[in-house]
Amino acid sequence: MQSNIKKPRLFAMLAAGLVAALSLSAHAAPKEHFNVCWTIYAGWMPWEYAGTQGIVDKWAKKYGITIDVTQINDYVESINQYTAGQFDGCSMTNMDALTIPAAGGVDSTALIVSDFSNGNDGIVIKGEGKKVADLKGMKVNLVELSVSHYLLARALDSADLTEKDLKVVNTSDADISAAFNTNDVKAVTTWNPMLSDIKAKPAVTEVFDSSKIPGEIMDMMVVNTQTLKDNPALGKALTGAWFEVVALMNSKSAASTAALEHMAKASGTDLAGFQSQLNTTKLFATPKEALDFATSAQLPQTMRKVAEFSFQHGLLGEGAKDTSAIGMSFANGVTSGDKTNLKLRFDPSYVQMAAEGKL
Repeated sequence: MQSNIKKPRLFAMLAAGLVAALSLSAHAAPKEHFNVCWTIYAGWMPWEYAGTQGIVDKWAKKYGITIDVTQINDYVESINQYTAGQFDGCSMTNMDALTIPAAGGVDSTALIVSDFSNGNDGIVIKGEGKKVADLKGMKVNLVELSVSHYLLARALDSADLTEKDLKVVNTSDADISAAFNTNDVKAVTTWNPMLSDIKAKPAVTEVFDSSKIPGEIMDMMVVNTQTLKDNPALGKALTGAWFEVVALMNSKSAASTAALEHMAKASGTDLAGFQSQLNTTKLFATPKEALDFATSAQLPQTMRKVAEFSFQHGLLGEGAKDTSAIGMSFANGVTSGDKTNLKLRFDPSYVQMAAEGKL
């Protein structure tokens, strides 16, 4: 999933995040009731299923807590609410975790890196036989400062171009399909399901997609670090529930078909449509698969690229002097950025418990 943040809103929200961070640290203590949020996207529909079908309740009860799973219709608003302390956890991409809560001073932990976009995001140009190089001099419509913007930057890298070689036109995700239907718009960068609609139009070329940068656009369940530290039961229950649903989805049974049909309907499509979106989502099928990704040497390298892009676009906060402004920590004691300002932590320890059958 991606964001539609604009700078004025971002910086106003960052100030609120700093206040929230102070209040959270002042009141952090063990508790029994938690609330996490999610928004509609193929890779996050398991949260809807786990919440509505009693799976989260079952795992929460096992650890003596309760967890509400709340759907928020607006993706950016869900992260804003998490950053402001209204939720203990929230589904978001790796870039948005860095540029919203972490940049806003809220110490956050990627509890589960659940999948990465493997073709769910793409760049389309009108005309047949086009290439990335053809973007030179064009206007490209996209959700500015989102992972679509990041994808465009990575595509331009591959063709020895920069953003100075074209013009980015900020367009909301709700409007981008309609915009492509007009004569004025020649190129867009977007994600599914809008991407599928646009690619289906005659005489268009998808010149680049996220499968060319595997593992760089990640979907995660992010939780407040202090809350997780004080309440490991939250991490155990969420991780257990997540992998129970993913195992069901991959069981190739009547029950898995029913679960997938439920998720498809809940996300506003049919089974075929939902399956096509899952096909371009590398959803980690087992805790071991997720653990291997979260402990890989590639993850810190990817996040350094994301930090570079974020700094260049003013997304690491007004006081950020360089790409290392926000510290990040990873498995095996690896850190990146300012170690005195660690605000985004990739902690695979709960996924490791799942892989070892210890949940």
